Amino acid sequence: MGSAITSILESEPVTIKELAGKTLAVDTYNQLYMFLSIIRQPDGTPLKDSQGRTTSHLSGLFFRFTKLMSEGIKFAFVFDGKTPELKKAEQERRASVKQEARAQFKAAEERQDIDEMRKFASRTASMTPEMREEAIALIEALGCPVVRAPSEGEAQAAQLVKEGKCYAVMSQDADALLFGSPRAVKNLSITGKRKKPGSLGIYTLEPELIILEKNLTQMKISHEDLICLAMLVGTDYNVGGIKGIGPKKALALLQEHKGNPEELFEAAKWNDNISTPWTTIFDLFKNVNVNSDTKLTWKPVDRDKVIQILCEEHEFSKERIEKALDEMNTTTKAQKGLGEFF
Repeated sequence: MGSAITSILESEPVTIKELAGKTLAVDTYNQLYMFLSIIRQPDGTPLKDSQGRTTSHLSGLFFRFTKLMSEGIKFAFVFDGKTPELKKAEQERRASVKQEARAQFKAAEERQDIDEMRKFASRTASMTPEMREEAIALIEALGCPVVRAPSEGEAQAAQLVKEGKCYAVMSQDADALLFGSPRAVKNLSITGKRKKPGSLGIYTLEPELIILEKNLTQMKISHEDLICLAMLVGTDYNVGGIKGIGPKKALALLQEHKGNPEELFEAAKWNDNISTPWTTIFDLFKNVNVNSDTKLTWKPVDRDKVIQILCEEHEFSKERIEKALDEMNTTTKAQKGLGEFF
């Protein structure tokens, strides 16, 4: 879910060309769940092989990222580790929503109501441990590093940016900024178009760059203030935030009580709405467990392994996969192979 503060953060357009030669730390779960939600059949069911195994995540991962790699962008894929206890409530909420959506989908399927099936299907997206391991195997076969975070993936991705090993975090929400990433990139795709979840509609999205320091300067607040603002409107650790407080009202409260979080949360009636002390949630953002000095190593693409995973195991078109690999190799051959290129 992430925080609801995105609506008040200013971004600037960024082109694929401007990102060429830069390394992005990918919030991988964020991307995989997006693929599982939007890459679906007309009736809303995910792509599957003949054995009924979901392949939407592999399709999105391969075709989107090989295209972007062909444009000269490098990627380090970060995966979540141990879930903080406070986030488990949000996971339970998501599981409940998915369970309800599955029931609604089944009812629509019995009625053969394609529109309703499509509507509810995207809300049932889930990722199994097997799907996670398949994604990791494909990423490694593409020569990209996989980083396993000790806790929150976005926090680890933010750490890579803070250390200067990556340029920005690639994610669709603002949590990386709360964890201190200097920059975040959203809406990154070659086509600039995205399917609307639950429908066949397409809408245009251009890549955006959010720069943390520019936003803090614009709003005249500190990074700690931004965390407090996010907590008022809701995070994965206090879902929904404080009733009646949206991003704009939260910012106004923050300006009124800037520099005094105790006073801010008292004015917002935190204790009347949230059972967890505000200091506990604040500390999760400021002091989340991350690994420092992570070494990132890129390798040449293992073409045979890619074909084995996608074509032999999951029945992707070998012609399409080979064509995508050939195109990627053609655009990077001047660098004498992807190993040197990365």
